[in-house]
Amino acid sequence: MTIPDWYARENLSHAGIDLRIVATDADLYYEMALEMQATLLHTGGAARFIVPVGPTFYLERFVRLVTALPTPIAAARFFFMDEYLDANGRLLDAASPISFRGFVQRHFTQPLVDSGHIVADQVMFPDPSDPAAYDQAIADGGIDLCLAGVGITGHLAFNEPPQSDEAEFWDTDTRCVALTPQTLAINANTALGGAIDVLPRHAITVGMRQILAAQKLSIYLNRPWQRAVVRRMLYGPVSPAFPASKVQQHHHATVTLTRIVAEPPQFALK
Repeated sequence: MTIPDWYARENLSHAGIDLRIVATDADLYYEMALEMQATLLHTGGAARFIVPVGPTFYLERFVRLVTALPTPIAAARFFFMDEYLDANGRLLDAASPISFRGFVQRHFTQPLVDSGHIVADQVMFPDPSDPAAYDQAIADGGIDLCLAGVGITGHLAFNEPPQSDEAEFWDTDTRCVALTPQTLAINANTALGGAIDVLPRHAITVGMRQILAAQKLSIYLNRPWQRAVVRRMLYGPVSPAFPASKVQQHHHATVTLTRIVAEPPQFALK
């Protein structure tokens, strides 16, 4: 087997991208929450975010910070990246245990509403019945900060690699997408203990255009299998075949990872 140069890299230092390594998952969750809080303070509470649901535990830390410390948030907007669709192409019922909307409602929106920090309308998800409305809401004020993880196929949000290397991929807007077998396997393991048969096959996702237009793009990685992902993202060719590679060309990108992700893939040095 020939191992690509990017895969075998031990040193992750990268000119042009602010790379940070933290010790544990808990440290990474707090880094995410603190970056959001700092953006709120910088904008006087008018920050606009594109945010993922996972790694999920950062949301509770953010709520804790905002409710414990004076943090302006009344004019903020939170655009969540994606949601699963049911077999009829509609948003998965929020009561489902794997609904992103349901999780956010319980662990983010409702605690902040109950504490008087926000109103529910400040938290938004894309809707398959009118995806263009989501793009317009994002475009109306722009995005100060986009937080993102990276999937095993390199996807940001659920922007899976296209079937061919299409330059137009970088300009895709919010839309309904089919999930790849690789993404289904990873997500079923993470959320359902491997019960891949019950995981939805489709989702609605914010587009690459909206993600890449953010003033700042911050990537967070904490899973052991992301050892190869981070190397391909930072050092592989920039191509729709691995969407996260576009981070290399973003005007203000940071990457934060745990120590375990910073370690080389285990067989890369053999």
